[in-house]
Amino acid sequence: MNKSTYDVTFSPFRSFNREEWKKLEEHPKFPISDIDFQGLRSLNEPLTIGEINDIYIPMISLLQIHFTHYRQLHNERDQFFKNSSHRLPYIIGIAGSVAVGKSTTARVLQKLLSMLPEKPKVELITTDGFLYPNAELERRNLFNKKGFPESYDAKRLLAFLAGVKSGREELEIPVYSHLSYDIIPNEVQRIERPDILIVEGINVLQVSLDKKPKRKVFVSDFFDFSIYVDASEKNIREWYLERFKKLQKTAFFNPDSYFHRYASYSENDLMAFANQIWEEINEPNLIQNILPTRFRADLILEKGECHFVRSIRIRKI
Repeated sequence: MNKSTYDVTFSPFRSFNREEWKKLEEHPKFPISDIDFQGLRSLNEPLTIGEINDIYIPMISLLQIHFTHYRQLHNERDQFFKNSSHRLPYIIGIAGSVAVGKSTTARVLQKLLSMLPEKPKVELITTDGFLYPNAELERRNLFNKKGFPESYDAKRLLAFLAGVKSGREELEIPVYSHLSYDIIPNEVQRIERPDILIVEGINVLQVSLDKKPKRKVFVSDFFDFSIYVDASEKNIREWYLERFKKLQKTAFFNPDSYFHRYASYSENDLMAFANQIWEEINEPNLIQNILPTRFRADLILEKGECHFVRSIRIRKI
C-alpha cells in the first residue's frame, strides 16, 4: 500500500489557530455589551470581551448553521411524512476535565445562543445531578472514585435524555450542591421542552458510564453536536490547585461547606491535600476515562495558559 495512505496530515478534523478562527465571522451587531461577564465566568477563570469576540462569536455562528439545518430537516421530514410534529430539542454536549473550564464554556454558549435573532429557549444541565448521593457512593465503595463513570446513575441519565428526545413536555433532574458536595434531597431542576439543551459533564462523550459491556445506548447518542474543552495536563493541574486555594478563602469558610474543615489549613497542608486528590482521583480519571473521548467530539477547544483558547479543531463533514 502506498506510504502516503498513512500520511499524518490526513485528519477527520480541520484545525484553526486563534487568528484564523476569529476571522471566520464578523458579528459587529451582536450585543456583547449586554452580557454580564461576572455571572458567566467560573472561579479563577478569566473571561474577556476578546475571548467572546475571537472564540465564541464564530462558534455561535457555526452552531447557528447546524441549528438552522436541524430545524429545516424537521420541517422537510414533516412534509415527507405528511404530518405535523413537535420539533425536538437540539442537544449540545460539552466534555472535558475537572478545572478545564467546561462550566464557563457552557454558560457562555447558553447566553449567546439565547441572544440569536430566533430567541431560542436554551436550557443548561450538568451531569453532576446524576451522581449517586454520597450515602449510595459509600455503600458501593465508590466515594473515592466520585466523578468516575461508575459513580453516575447512568440509567437515570439515559432515561432523561431519552425523554428529551422523545418529546416529553416536562422532565425533572436531581440537583447537585458543590457546597455540600452531595445531591440535594427533594430538590429538582425542571426542563420544559427547550429549543436547545446543553449537557455539560466530564464523562458525557464516553461510550459507557457504568462499564456494562451489554449496554447499547450511550449518552453521546443523544447529542446533535459535541464539544471537548482541552488543555495540557500540566495546565489543568495548575488551574485545579489555584482554584483550590481560592476556594479555601471563599466557599470553605462557609460552615455548611463539605470542605469547611480545610479552611484553617496552612497553604502547605492545603496544597498537599489538593495534590493528593489530583493524583488519586482527578488525574487517573482524566487519563483513563476523559481524555480518550476527546476525538469523539465535533469541536475541540484547545486552551493555552491562563485559560485562553489558542486553537480549534472542527470535525469535517
